[in-house]
Amino acid sequence: MRVGFGYDVHHLILGRKLILGGEIISYEKGLDGHSDADVLIHSIIDALLGAAGEGDIGQHFPDNDERYKDISSLKLLRKTYEILKEKKFAINNIDISVVLEEPLLTPFIIKMKNNIAKVLKISSRRINIKATTNEKMGFIGRKEGIASYCVVSLTYAPRNMK
Repeated sequence: MRVGFGYDVHHLILGRKLILGGEIISYEKGLDGHSDADVLIHSIIDALLGAAGEGDIGQHFPDNDERYKDISSLKLLRKTYEILKEKKFAINNIDISVVLEEPLLTPFIIKMKNNIAKVLKISSRRINIKATTNEKMGFIGRKEGIASYCVVSLTYAPRNMK
């Protein structure tokens, strides 16, 4: 068994869509970044790559590469899944905490889990997404950004990969 930890954070800015877990969420601001800046998916990618001993998101999808400009992070997650498949790792579970003051994510969590499960070819029951505030402290508390933390566990499974 292998365990990986991921973290990502992005500034909130006007003029961009807010995308979390592959879902467009109605909000006055979006996250700033080279790709679609989906912090939730980025934290998963880093956790998966870490557990597999395959570096980090910046090594595989650098922010100075035009191929990844405005790309859907679900596509990056799919490429990450292919790395795991090649290395013969199966995903046991994924646990994510998103830290933001607003908007409320509860109405979107099931859709986010389903988006992630579809890309990673696992049951959505293996994915847990939680949202919490920063109690109005720091840049997150001032509604300047959103952060996401993720822990995953993998198992070496040469016969179980689709």
